[in-house]
Amino acid sequence: MEYIPVEVIGNILSRVGDAKDVVVASITCRKWRNAFRYHLHSLTFNLNDSPVYRDILTSQIEILITTTIFQTDGLQGLSIITDDIDEFSASAVTAWLVHTRECLKSLYYNVQTNPSINILEICARRKLEKLIVVHNMILGVEPNYQRFPCLTFLSLSYVSISPLDLSLLLTACPKIETLSLTNLEITVSDAQVSVELNSSTLKTIYVEAISLDKFILEADSLEDLRLKDCAMEQFDLIGKGNLKFFKLDDVSVINFDLCEPIESLEEVDVSNFTFSWLSFYHMISRSSNLRVLRLWDVAFEDLDEVVYLEAVAKSFPYLRRLSFILDLKEHFLHFIAEGSYKMHNLAVLEIGWTAIHGQFYPFLENFLQKCPNLKKLIIHGTVSDAKTNEEYRTLANFTSSVVRLMREYMHVDVHFEYE
Repeated sequence: MEYIPVEVIGNILSRVGDAKDVVVASITCRKWRNAFRYHLHSLTFNLNDSPVYRDILTSQIEILITTTIFQTDGLQGLSIITDDIDEFSASAVTAWLVHTRECLKSLYYNVQTNPSINILEICARRKLEKLIVVHNMILGVEPNYQRFPCLTFLSLSYVSISPLDLSLLLTACPKIETLSLTNLEITVSDAQVSVELNSSTLKTIYVEAISLDKFILEADSLEDLRLKDCAMEQFDLIGKGNLKFFKLDDVSVINFDLCEPIESLEEVDVSNFTFSWLSFYHMISRSSNLRVLRLWDVAFEDLDEVVYLEAVAKSFPYLRRLSFILDLKEHFLHFIAEGSYKMHNLAVLEIGWTAIHGQFYPFLENFLQKCPNLKKLIIHGTVSDAKTNEEYRTLANFTSSVVRLMREYMHVDVHFEYE
């Protein structure tokens, strides 16, 4: 160990994880203490995971954190997670941030203070590249003063913020590439909740558990758009056709408009969503380079609407993975496989049913004939506990049919997943 460079020891300590373990490791010898002081890059205080912190007073925890942080010089990554701990004094937390801010590149900040402090004012105009703020309030953003010239990643979770401050904060990050918004408390003075964001550098946005009347996003460089568990009356994306990855999961949107030419899409994943297939297909049909299409637990606004897989094959000739569920509850197939087309590049097919039915096997057999180069087949199914004699016969016939199919397509890796 005596031949290990002190810089390498600093890297080792930075990967240990929790601060208390880093401190214990650093007292091994003088060389390790020097590595802790001058070459430690990352430090994490996760007060939720350690029972040690629950047996001492909050004031004592403040002293421990203060002592630990003040023994470091040049810290680049700092994480402070204190969900289950009482409020800290504002002066102590401010001292932690002031001591580290000149070199800090990554900050995970989940601290409750009394009185509250302005995290943006303390950390602005420095080298910070990644900022995660949890369970805090952001009020009165001044983009000219509270500017983050190096920030590329911003995550706000359970944060209270106004639409104007959110917009100004994004403006204050001229190099922002990734934005994550989860469970925001949007504070407004009127009845309508509207958010308008504008960024020329933003490439990825993730939005979860947010309810809005209107969400307008203008992002010329956006490549990855993911919405989950959101309710909106209107969502508009204004860009320049760079979108590659698009995912909707359990989203309710009355008016959904991608106001750009959608030609660069490579992956589309839609689940737990009600929509018009014709409108949606028209929106994505020009993306001839699409590689992944997933339509899972989707509902159609028009009950008689169908998805013609022949049109999918022609619009997306390079499709490699296709996933969908057949609605067989009312003896109706929303997906039609007839036609003389072939899906030569399809390698993975993920398919499921809503109820065991005799139509499933003929559909699957017909569709597999269209996929000559299929490598993997994943079959999802729902089998209810209560069985009638007719259900038992249907299940037995289905099982026998699938076994025959597996023998015919022995080159295909078949997986079954039942609920």
